[in-house]
Amino acid sequence: MQNRRTYEEINQKISSGRAVVLTASEVSELSKTLSPTEIFRKVDVVTTATFGPMCSSGMFINVGHTRPPMRMEQILLNQVPVYGGIAAVDAYIGATSESENRPGYGGAHVIEELIAGKEVEIDSLAKGTDCYPRKSFNGKISKHTVNEMILFNPRNAYQNYAAAVNTSDRTLYTYMGMLLPRLGNLTYSTSGELSPLLNDPWLRTIGVGTRIFLGGAQGFVTGRGTQFRTDVERNDHSIPLKNAATLAVTGNAKEMDTAYIRAAYFEKYGVSLFVGIGIPVPVLDEDMAARVSIRNEQIETSIADYASPAHEELGRVNYRQLQSGSLRLKGKKVRTAPMSSLPVARRIAGVLAEEIRQGKFFLTQPVEALA
Repeated sequence: MQNRRTYEEINQKISSGRAVVLTASEVSELSKTLSPTEIFRKVDVVTTATFGPMCSSGMFINVGHTRPPMRMEQILLNQVPVYGGIAAVDAYIGATSESENRPGYGGAHVIEELIAGKEVEIDSLAKGTDCYPRKSFNGKISKHTVNEMILFNPRNAYQNYAAAVNTSDRTLYTYMGMLLPRLGNLTYSTSGELSPLLNDPWLRTIGVGTRIFLGGAQGFVTGRGTQFRTDVERNDHSIPLKNAATLAVTGNAKEMDTAYIRAAYFEKYGVSLFVGIGIPVPVLDEDMAARVSIRNEQIETSIADYASPAHEELGRVNYRQLQSGSLRLKGKKVRTAPMSSLPVARRIAGVLAEEIRQGKFFLTQPVEALA
């Protein structure tokens, strides 16, 4: 039997309904009794997924021309500031942009409402030019009236992320949630053995042009996410022990579903956007079969003390311990809680697997590597 298969062979099997597609959790369970060689022979595609807060997200909107035409320069959507320095009626709304008039409301909420088909108010000002004479506009827009809504997220799907604790005597309010004093809790943000970049730690199959599940629609990896790095310490299973690679991703937001794109507000920190991402990993050879067989107890991350300016590392922990609900740290039992939703990640992996089985989703070979 050949010890390698190609993207073309896998896509042919998808077309004919013969592809064997399992979720990463299912393969992790199989790996307890099957070798990578046996998994390679049995499985063609493994679906991975994550659903968590990804602050570095946003959406391009082309609202369409007014009459008379206007070059929109200062723009508010539902009183949330939007960047208008692109072109006449193009705008970019960042997920973390916040309204000055509505505490706890921001760009993520506007994005979710637009995807849901709701109307949002637009206010804009301009200096006026000969070709764009209009100087002000107030009205309503929705996904049914604008030309384009393109989700473009500069940094999503961290390969791994340090768990967070607080050794100080006061509560800390962070993007990792509320951290209670004196090691009162620990929060973490990765879906463990289901997480996309942990199933392909050297990014052999995930690169520019990879087709992905993004917010309920089909999207693509456009390149390295911001703060991308691979020069970090790894364990014996090639898993980075702290923040590492990230992805820049894009997709048609008009086709997305608010089941997989949700706004959130973190007390005394700000607004963020929960983004659902699913990535199919082709089992090209036995090495990839071994990578997608990774289990929670084999995936480690560092524990960072957010009371320290440099986020001092207090130790390491694996995802089996994290998902158990508690662990012992510095002689104390510490409660653990996820920032990401494992049930939704499991749902995404299952939906993606079914779309592939039904021939609705095909794999794309990256046109350029990220690492």
